[in-house]
Amino acid sequence: MKLILSRKGFDSSAGGCPSPLFPDGRGYALPIPDRRSRIPYGEIQWRGQKVGTLIRNLTGDPRARQRKAHLDPDLIADSLPRAPGWRPCLGQSGSAQGHLKKQGVGEGDLFLFFGLFQAVEKQRGRWRFRRDSKPFHGLWGWLQIGEVHAIDQLADGQLPWAGYHPHFHGEADSANTLYVASDQLELAGEKIGCSGAGIFDQMTSKHRLTASQARTTTEWRLPACFYPESVADAMTYHQNMDRWSRTASGCALKSAARGQEFVLDAAHKPEVLDWVKTLLQGVDQ
Repeated sequence: MKLILSRKGFDSSAGGCPSPLFPDGRGYALPIPDRRSRIPYGEIQWRGQKVGTLIRNLTGDPRARQRKAHLDPDLIADSLPRAPGWRPCLGQSGSAQGHLKKQGVGEGDLFLFFGLFQAVEKQRGRWRFRRDSKPFHGLWGWLQIGEVHAIDQLADGQLPWAGYHPHFHGEADSANTLYVASDQLELAGEKIGCSGAGIFDQMTSKHRLTASQARTTTEWRLPACFYPESVADAMTYHQNMDRWSRTASGCALKSAARGQEFVLDAAHKPEVLDWVKTLLQGVDQ
């Protein structure tokens, strides 16, 4: 089984700011902008909030509600009105998909999505970033692969619920792929008791990747099971052993600033699946 740490959501280059971490401990990964998408930010909802208004608050962009969103991964059923049969999904293309294919990622493998977050507060009815907070990388959701589809090879009428998705409206790309979630999450043959895809209810310290006293967001703290004994069992993009060091509570990693999909083969590190279970404790079933 492969575990993929997948970078998704707003940051300084895509969107212009971090995603918000709300006072109740919930994080929402803002979908990045995409002019070719057919989904305006103004149509996306999250827990009763209009995402276009939220982005306008945080960025100051007066046209945020009209701009188009790359809603991907798309994990939350009530984000939009849905066609019958909708399932959580993720699209990938280009070199990032080439990397996933090279690593043999397929059915049964698990994406853990991370992004850049910062605490927000409400002032005078508008959300803003807290001045006493710093951005950090945090884990916000998951998707276990149930099906893999080459989008350009889909037959007419196949996956009719997916036509809204941004990866159906971009430039032609033979690598363009849709990963559809499994119904139920299984780890090493064990049903975990939660859906095959979703978002974490709370972003706690165990979901945080950036070290608490880090100078930069790419200074990560991970469980000891991530530490590579050799290049062969290191997470992709992180085979340089100088990036890693052991700590009293686990290991430290200088994470790659570039790259979207970091793949770890759990066959070499089965303990990471126990770590995944701790992340899922308390999520809505």
